[in-house]
Amino acid sequence: MHLQIKQANIGYDTTLISNAEAGLNLGDVCLLIGNNGVGKTTLIKSILHQIPLLNGEIFIDHKSIKNLSVKEIAEHIAIVFSKSVVPQNYTVEDLISLGKYIYYPFYFELKKEDRDEVSAIIEELDLSRYKHTLLKNLSDGNLQKAFIGRALTQNSPIIILDEPTTHLDEKNKIIILKTLRKLAKEQQKLILFSSHDWRLAKEFADKIWYVKDGYLHSGIVEDVLLQHDELTNASLFQVNENFIPPKITAPDFYKEMLYSLLQKNFQKDLSSFHFEFQDLFWTISKESTKHQCESFEDIVDFIRNIH
Repeated sequence: MHLQIKQANIGYDTTLISNAEAGLNLGDVCLLIGNNGVGKTTLIKSILHQIPLLNGEIFIDHKSIKNLSVKEIAEHIAIVFSKSVVPQNYTVEDLISLGKYIYYPFYFELKKEDRDEVSAIIEELDLSRYKHTLLKNLSDGNLQKAFIGRALTQNSPIIILDEPTTHLDEKNKIIILKTLRKLAKEQQKLILFSSHDWRLAKEFADKIWYVKDGYLHSGIVEDVLLQHDELTNASLFQVNENFIPPKITAPDFYKEMLYSLLQKNFQKDLSSFHFEFQDLFWTISKESTKHQCESFEDIVDFIRNIH
């Protein structure tokens, strides 16, 4: 294991995550998930040795982080936090070039191969048109991509990203995640990124670290998802106390939308109804009657007319 956590208690004065055991190899892409306040960022800071462990060990390339200097940790790990200080009067190219200066005194000029690598990363992140743009003039999404670019130029074997897709639209989110996965597989980088969206795991991650109830659950994405129903069940929020829901048989996304639709439109008991989505149609059953609807508008009209 290139990154290994052994019997670690993680937290500040009190333990947030108990007896954590997990490991990742070079080439792995791992999604770190969990609710706010469970210790995800604390775990990341513990790996960076910015917060000392309350118990146990963390190893990078078989070396305890307790025995590594700040410079040695920077050579092993590139980090992107969700909230970073924006350097004044820096352009996109300036920021992304900063990743190279862990290898040189800051007053040195970068070599031609370093500048070429910076240019290639700018192009891959779809930032070419902003190359000479001041960071303060960028959108939140492009600014986040620029900070990720700085981490990529650092050429560390491990890249850790805290909520890297928070400010990104769908197009830029996919650009970032595809770039990270490509790096992991082609250059044998270990990628650990946190997010609230477990759906990202199915498409982009090999492993999951899931922080829940003070413990770190880790493993292959599909295994962890199947072991924790709350990660894959639809989020059916009860915001209408007078609404009694029906039975709904449908894929999660459709189930969420129908539940929200009915709850917004009906303050009544719908428990005698069964809604089933199949072949792009909704079948509504009540006692011995059945009715098919092609759209959500049809569903609302039908329920209003019969109930």
